[in-house]
Amino acid sequence: MKTTIRQATEADIEGILKIVNHYAAENLMLPRTAEQVRRVLAHFLVAEQAGAVVGCGSLVQLTPQLTELRSLAVAADQRGTGLGRRLVEALVERARAAGYDQLCALTLQEGFFNSLGFATVDRLAVSPKIWTECIYCPKFDHCDEIAVLMNLTEGETVTAERGSDVSLGLWQQLKVSRMINR
Repeated sequence: MKTTIRQATEADIEGILKIVNHYAAENLMLPRTAEQVRRVLAHFLVAEQAGAVVGCGSLVQLTPQLTELRSLAVAADQRGTGLGRRLVEALVERARAAGYDQLCALTLQEGFFNSLGFATVDRLAVSPKIWTECIYCPKFDHCDEIAVLMNLTEGETVTAERGSDVSLGLWQQLKVSRMINR
């Protein structure tokens, strides 16, 4: 059966939610709402097979140079078919075409991303992620995700150094602030 990767549309939101929230129920991804998907729909790609969404992924700008690959998922019956790889490759090309220097992801599937050319880095090296989304995450205090990063500019290598002491200080302040506001 032919699978097409294409730009997501409003009609795909329910299919995206079905796949993403299936894995969220297994604590393998973060859950998404229709409004969250709608807000970034222009940055979503879907894989379609026989009129049904069987995979998805999106790019979310963190800085003018850095974008995050987010909500990457394939339907359970599509696992192991190479569809996830095809989605990542399409999103990498989209990020390059948009002029980003780097692409990051937070994942539980480190080996998958490493096999596609991403390097494992310290989460603090992906500092904008910390204060744009992580503070609101239900897993914030016990995050088990691994940060991966790909340089999109030829000849550049990934720097896997931990973020600056300023980033570490801000991270600690965010944790304290979150505990106080509970």
